[in-house]
Amino acid sequence: MRRLATLRDEVETWRSLDQRVTDALELAELASTERDETMATELEAEASDIQKTLEQLEFRLRMSGEHDRDDALLSIHAGAGGTESQDWVAMLLRMYLRWAEDKGYKTEIVDSLEGEEAGLKSVTVLIEGPYAYGYLRSERGVHRLVRLSPFDSAHRRHTSFALVEVMPNLEDDIEIHINPEDIRMDVYKSSGAGGQHVQKNATAVRLVHIPTGIVVTCQNERSQMQNREMAMRILRGRLYELERQKREEEAARLKGEHVEAGWGNQIRSYVLHPYKMVKDHRTNYEVGNAEAVLDGHIDEFIEAYLRQTVV
Repeated sequence: MRRLATLRDEVETWRSLDQRVTDALELAELASTERDETMATELEAEASDIQKTLEQLEFRLRMSGEHDRDDALLSIHAGAGGTESQDWVAMLLRMYLRWAEDKGYKTEIVDSLEGEEAGLKSVTVLIEGPYAYGYLRSERGVHRLVRLSPFDSAHRRHTSFALVEVMPNLEDDIEIHINPEDIRMDVYKSSGAGGQHVQKNATAVRLVHIPTGIVVTCQNERSQMQNREMAMRILRGRLYELERQKREEEAARLKGEHVEAGWGNQIRSYVLHPYKMVKDHRTNYEVGNAEAVLDGHIDEFIEAYLRQTVV
């Protein structure tokens, strides 16, 4: 149902844009006939906005990964740099919260650890909205800050690091549905103790889950029905554990290898002194307005990375 709702929203977005184009064409014809300058100005603004919206929607089509549409869990951890790095974590948190606000995403800080003097040692925030993970996965890695330290009495230049981790918000609840056609059941006489009744009747049950090859046997209960119910309970438990392991492996794959938040590992540098510049080392995209970036204007960095890596 969640998937259906997402697709309906996406289709409605394209239909809405199509209607705007139709209305704009009608307005253009009317403006041409009446030679209305005010109407022509409004039409020009609408055409520009339609073009911008179209480019954003076309860019979203590039994000077709399994989890790209999902909500995101973004974690930031202080690295080398002590108090400086902890303050850097707080600055990055503010940057991502501002970015999410501009996108219309909902945010919730689900975990945080205060710094000893200032800032945060670590923080995790849930960001809910369409394609939140698809956008933010480009931010995964070490972020480096260079500035004059407000915590240094000599006001010297310091370099600090923070590690950003991004995960899709995978569902915690695991529902196990067993198709009866996927089960092969064999019955046989119990081989254990249990008295004359158990020995004479085929009460023991063996269940084979054909898709996974899992085999479960039960012969301790007195009736075949009881043994089957217990075997199904055991099978459901094993399938649950199998699914849980798969999700843990998927989460580990999405998280990637652990990277130390220190020299040589940075994906992006934010320089506030002696000059101002933000540069992404993966794409070489850079801007001089560092303050705007720290205020959440990071879409150009995200798009540059995704255009380079997503085919």
